[in-house]
Amino acid sequence: MVHGRPCGLLVSALAVLGLVSGCGSGHGSGAASTSGAGGTSTAPGASASAPGPRPSTPPPATTTTVTATAPERGASAAAPAGARCHTSELRASVGRNDPGAGQENFPVVLTNASTRTCTVYGHPGAAFLDASGRQLGADPERSTATRPVRVTLAPGRSAWAGLSFSNPEVSGARAATPVTLLVTPPDEHDPLRVRWTGGAVPVSGNASTVRLTAFEAGTGP
Repeated sequence: MVHGRPCGLLVSALAVLGLVSGCGSGHGSGAASTSGAGGTSTAPGASASAPGPRPSTPPPATTTTVTATAPERGASAAAPAGARCHTSELRASVGRNDPGAGQENFPVVLTNASTRTCTVYGHPGAAFLDASGRQLGADPERSTATRPVRVTLAPGRSAWAGLSFSNPEVSGARAATPVTLLVTPPDEHDPLRVRWTGGAVPVSGNASTVRLTAFEAGTGP
């Protein structure tokens, strides 16, 4: 019995050792499982810790672009010296009639009213209007009597083009008396309005053509 007791204690000790060993093995399996779960939860954890939406402050690149384009737009607003004269820079007038051989000859004058030097080249456009703003007769034709030249206009300087037609009383053409002459500078779309004081003009029938010469320097012949 004395010898059997220690044996029993040995068996019990071995059993406890096995139990501890089994618990250690189970803990190892749990650690691996936890590690696997930890790997899976890492992405949500990282996502949750990521910074929220960025503030709505414009990116520096956008600010730089806006700042850069403003001077360019401002710089191109003024036409360079020597460029074509625009309608807004000109003033129109009609000079004194210089009749001869049944012809009426008026200088149509454009004066540079701007502060820069600009140019005109070619023929003006023109149309006679009545008091209601309706056009009288056909558009004037371009005369080939003068060759177009580029006229440089410093501020205050002028160029003129000849407007000619047969006297309706001589030619027998149907006539009307305009109130306004529209003058459109070369290569422009907007016209200038001039009060017409030159009397009747031919609008239809025989010898009713009105002609315009190209611009020359000065205010008339």
